[in-house]
Amino acid sequence: MPDSTILLLLAIVFFGIAYLSASVGLGGGSCYTAVMAAFGLPPLSIPLISLTLNLVVTSASSYQFIRHRHASWRLIVPFLVTSLPMAYLGGSLHLPKQWFYGLLFVSLLVVVCRIFLLRSVQVSWKITGAKRIIVSLIAGSVLGFVAGVVGIGGGIYLVPLIIILGLGNEKQAASSGAIFIWLNSLTGMISRLQHHEVDILNYLTLIFAVFFGGILGGFIGATRLQPRTMQKILGCIIIVALILLIPRFY
Repeated sequence: MPDSTILLLLAIVFFGIAYLSASVGLGGGSCYTAVMAAFGLPPLSIPLISLTLNLVVTSASSYQFIRHRHASWRLIVPFLVTSLPMAYLGGSLHLPKQWFYGLLFVSLLVVVCRIFLLRSVQVSWKITGAKRIIVSLIAGSVLGFVAGVVGIGGGIYLVPLIIILGLGNEKQAASSGAIFIWLNSLTGMISRLQHHEVDILNYLTLIFAVFFGGILGGFIGATRLQPRTMQKILGCIIIVALILLIPRFY
């Protein structure tokens, strides 16, 4: 278990991340994972903690999307068919420390590119029929596996992918992203609890921090910052964490 001072500092940082993430319909898993890795938390614990925090933050948004019937199950189910078993598989693996850091580094680098290089999702390729199903199945399997292994829920990839491929509108993409994160986080978390010895109760401080941050971000959302600006702030946090993560390879 990490030092109580480190946990308190992480709780403060995670509160802010959860607020920003919930405000733009994300869980914040990429940021939690990056920061914990930079702080030197055990690689075995990081994915489980991140998946748990993802689950907490996206619970309210997923419920609201379903309640108000914004969720398109026809859109999200093909992704879930492959993502859920792959999230379970990823959560059961015992990767060597260097492999974990390598996959985490690449995943976070893709997130940064997504935030800063893909500034707006204006390109749209309409795919239908069998192609739609095949793409959804492949994307779901990749994102589910990453969720289980490193604790990144995948919503930050899925939402723009849905829009680019013309699979749904922005509201449907956002709702699909929240539900996708929630279900894959739950599956990965269950797998990790079954296959790894990590006491999640040691990290209750972090869970409470993201719970209240997510509630404020999801229900108040009253900030002068634009969604794009908030995503850039999250991206900057990940960049700093990536830099601090480099020494972990040696």
